[in-house]
Amino acid sequence: MRKTVALMFIITLFITGCSDSIESNEVKNVGMLVEGTIYDQTWGKKGYMGLLEIKEEMDANVFFKEGVNSQVAVNEAVESFANKGVTLIFGHGSTYGRYFSSIRKEYPEIQFVYFNGDKYGENLTSLNFNANAMGFFAGMVASSMTETNQVGVVGAFEWQPEIDGFYEGVKYENPDVDVTIRTVNHWDNEQMALKTYKTMVEEKNIDIVYPAGDGFSVPIIEQAKEDGLYSIGYVSDLHDLGESTVLTSTVQHVDRLYLLAAQLFNKGKLTSGIMSFDFQDGVVSMGTFSDEVPESVQNRINEAVDHYIETGKLPNQVTN
Repeated sequence: MRKTVALMFIITLFITGCSDSIESNEVKNVGMLVEGTIYDQTWGKKGYMGLLEIKEEMDANVFFKEGVNSQVAVNEAVESFANKGVTLIFGHGSTYGRYFSSIRKEYPEIQFVYFNGDKYGENLTSLNFNANAMGFFAGMVASSMTETNQVGVVGAFEWQPEIDGFYEGVKYENPDVDVTIRTVNHWDNEQMALKTYKTMVEEKNIDIVYPAGDGFSVPIIEQAKEDGLYSIGYVSDLHDLGESTVLTSTVQHVDRLYLLAAQLFNKGKLTSGIMSFDFQDGVVSMGTFSDEVPESVQNRINEAVDHYIETGKLPNQVTN
């Protein structure tokens, strides 16, 4: 199991008093709620791995509950965890922001943590990945590798920053490449996502797809492999799904964030508010490159990533 790396972090506070944090308290009991399952190959699994990191590194008792996807289910699960002495609860997704917001005042002894949202308050923390840059570098790879000058994104929601980043990266690398963007308005609608992908292939002749939804990225990558098309992995390093077809992946190391958050909580430094993380913090990275990607392209992407880590500037941004 990976050991966590030392992480820098940037804290953005949106309300007066968000600097308050629960007093230093030894982590003994930690809970996690998942909308779907921990047995997928991307988001759910990585959350579970993060929970196990806490168990191993901090000798804590850990609890998890799957299929918690409504306010009623959250209320029941949180009450169950509270009865077990849990003082740190992770909601493994953005929707938990509104669920936790409605009950956090009833459990002042519990610190609630969730991911990629804009809800905040006393004893409520959102851990956000800055996803624009990872999308940009994925777009550079796709634009470098397309033969039809047609690439596509199947996203969950239009507002995803990685989608905008992908478009910008494609156009930076080659303005002549067309980018087709379709969304399914759900993180886990596998059937709709596959249908959208197939329609895109038929109508647009795309030869590279970026499935930007953790619940359907794997099925689309597997289908693209069957269709003889390239893909770019999402959330996890999905190189093993197709060493010659998965060009690279955009990886969010949510498991590392779990341990970091628990360590901060243990020191009384887990801030209530919104905390943002990027490549510079070691929790976002590019995955393994396929041998299909020329070394010159790999080097160019790696240099661009290193430059971004050093300066915070993407290749299309002017450096003063």
